[in-house]
Amino acid sequence: MMDYKARQKKLLVSLGTHSLDAFLITHLPNIRYLCGFTGSAGTLLLTGHSSIFFTDGRYTSQAAEEVADAKVVISHTQTLQCAAEWIARNHKKPGLNSKKAFKLGFEAEHLSSASTQRLRRMLPTGCRLQQTSMLVERIRMVKDVEELKQLRSAVLVGSSLFDITVNRIRAGIKETEVAAELEYDARNAGAEGMSFSTIVASGKRSALPHGVASTAQIPSRGFVVCDFGVILTGYCSDMTRTVHVGRPTKEARHVYEAVLEAQMAAIAAVRSGVSGSDVDRAARNVLKKRGLAAYFTHSTGHGVGLEIHELPRIAAKQAETLRAGMVITIEPGVYIPGKFGVRIEDMVVVTEGGCEVLTPTSKELMIL
Repeated sequence: MMDYKARQKKLLVSLGTHSLDAFLITHLPNIRYLCGFTGSAGTLLLTGHSSIFFTDGRYTSQAAEEVADAKVVISHTQTLQCAAEWIARNHKKPGLNSKKAFKLGFEAEHLSSASTQRLRRMLPTGCRLQQTSMLVERIRMVKDVEELKQLRSAVLVGSSLFDITVNRIRAGIKETEVAAELEYDARNAGAEGMSFSTIVASGKRSALPHGVASTAQIPSRGFVVCDFGVILTGYCSDMTRTVHVGRPTKEARHVYEAVLEAQMAAIAAVRSGVSGSDVDRAARNVLKKRGLAAYFTHSTGHGVGLEIHELPRIAAKQAETLRAGMVITIEPGVYIPGKFGVRIEDMVVVTEGGCEVLTPTSKELMIL
């Protein structure tokens, strides 16, 4: 069972640091994290004394079943308006208001300018709206025991799908056919959906870092980049393996070996207390020595959880310190335009003395 009360308490500590009397959560993954609701419409209001979840009539039964550690209010208006009306009725009650103006925090990244202005107009005199940045997301960075359990399961499902998919990759088959069968297998394995649009990029298209599966046919000789993930009980997985159809050239082998060495160096650099830029640098230093640094055009990794891209970022100039319990990807790549590309990606859990690699799939060059 997810400990929603403990998560809310952590957020309340953050609210105190920012001198907020209450906090309005509108980003659905954050709402799910804090109270368990999985629907598509809702607003969560957190104060020092109560948690109130507002949703509409479509979710009466679902909210009753899912929402934990929050009072459910079924709104007959927009949930944001319903939350504002609750604040208007209650903001002056003892224990809710601060000595000065009642300060209501909101998620600036997830509320549009128009909605923010509308909310400001709905609030009563004496209430001050204060934008915040990534308060819940920063708590979500460190996964608890139950989250790690769910992430491990998602990773294992993803890995099992690759073991099946690799046997379907052959010259002449369309990339979309490979992706479609993989996604069909994912559903049969219990996945709620894919973490993102499945990438199957072959031949020259493998040089596209985000080469989503196309109708191109897999060539008789060349790399095939397979990057995909599944969503299981709300949590995402993410993995990339690059295989080669036909006999690889000397250059192709050199690039694959360099990317694998860079990925292993970055994994070796992961531990509690280092920064995201430290890990990124470890991968880039290997590729620089191999003369391939110019072809590594994206960050080395990112956090994964309820969303496929979460904090922290594993990239240059990222000062965020890694902490035990964070789950991140390590995915360096080399992309030579007009020729080919290679990427290798694992999910890892940060530990005090290093990390645990979650992705069990072999990373040796597979020749089909």
